[in-house]
Amino acid sequence: MNEEYTYQWNIENADDPDLPILKITKSSLGAFDWCKKQYEFQYIERRPQDTSEAMLKGTIVHNSYEDFYRQVDIEKAENLSNEELTDYFMAYFPVDDYGYLYDTIASFEADRYEKAVSSGISFLPIGNEIRLNARYTVGQNDNPKYPLTRDYNVHLQGIIDRIFEENGKYIIMELKTGVWKDSRMSKMRSEMAYYKLLMEEASPEEIREQGLDPDIPITHWCWFYPDSNFFYIEQCKRGSQTALQKKFPKLLEAYENENFPASYYYKKCIHCSYMGICDAAIENQLFEDW
Repeated sequence: MNEEYTYQWNIENADDPDLPILKITKSSLGAFDWCKKQYEFQYIERRPQDTSEAMLKGTIVHNSYEDFYRQVDIEKAENLSNEELTDYFMAYFPVDDYGYLYDTIASFEADRYEKAVSSGISFLPIGNEIRLNARYTVGQNDNPKYPLTRDYNVHLQGIIDRIFEENGKYIIMELKTGVWKDSRMSKMRSEMAYYKLLMEEASPEEIREQGLDPDIPITHWCWFYPDSNFFYIEQCKRGSQTALQKKFPKLLEAYENENFPASYYYKKCIHCSYMGICDAAIENQLFEDW
C-alpha cells in the first residue's frame, strides 16, 4: 500500500482508499500563495532548494528554544532578580552566532516568568513543539471563486511551536527568526489560523497523546520576533479562519486543472532557488538585461 498522504497527488486517485490523499502543511500552503510555480517545483516535482542563511538560522534557533523549555529548572529561578533570571535563562542557550537573539529571548522569558508568578499561572508551556495530523474535508463550494468538481478529503500536518494554558483556555504561539514588519500581520494570522484548524480537526486521541485536552478551546494566538524584540498576542480572528479555509479550494483547483503558473516579480523572485529553470523568470530577466 502507498503512503497515506502526498504532494504528488492527482484527482483520479480521490476515490481510491488504497491511494494517498493530498498533504497540506502551513509551509506548502504558504508556498502556493507565494508562487504556484515554486510550489510545483518544490512540492510536486521535489526539486531541491538552496539552504539559505535564514533557513539555517531558523532551524538552529527553533531547536535551541525547544531545548530551553525541555531543560530549564524552574525551581532554581525562584527568588532571582530580573537580571539574574535573564542570565540564568541565557545559560540554557548554546554559544553560537545567534547569541544576540538568545539575549532577547532570555530577557523576554525573564519578564514572562515574573508575570506568570505574580498572576499565579504556569510559566512552562503545556505543549512544546507539538506535531499533529488531521483529516479535513474541503467542500466543493467553500470558495465560490474557485468551485471544485466535488468535495475532497485532505491531510493536514504541522508542528506548533508552543501551547500555553491560561484560565482554562489554550494560547498557541509561533516563533519567527526574521525581522518583524507590520505588513506581515495578515500572513501571521493566516499561519495561526492554520494551527488552530489543525488542532480542532485532529482526533481527540491524538490530542490526548500529546498531553493536551481536546475539550479546551483555543481562544488566543501570538507570535514572537526576537530579532525585532516584537511580541504580539490577540484573540483568534474569525475572519482569518474564514480566509484560510478559502485557500484550500484554490490549491485543489490548481490540481484539478494541473495548472501552476509562475508569477514573476523581481524583488520576490531573486530569493527563489528555481529562477534558473522558471520560464517566467528567464523571460523577464532577458527583457530586463536587454
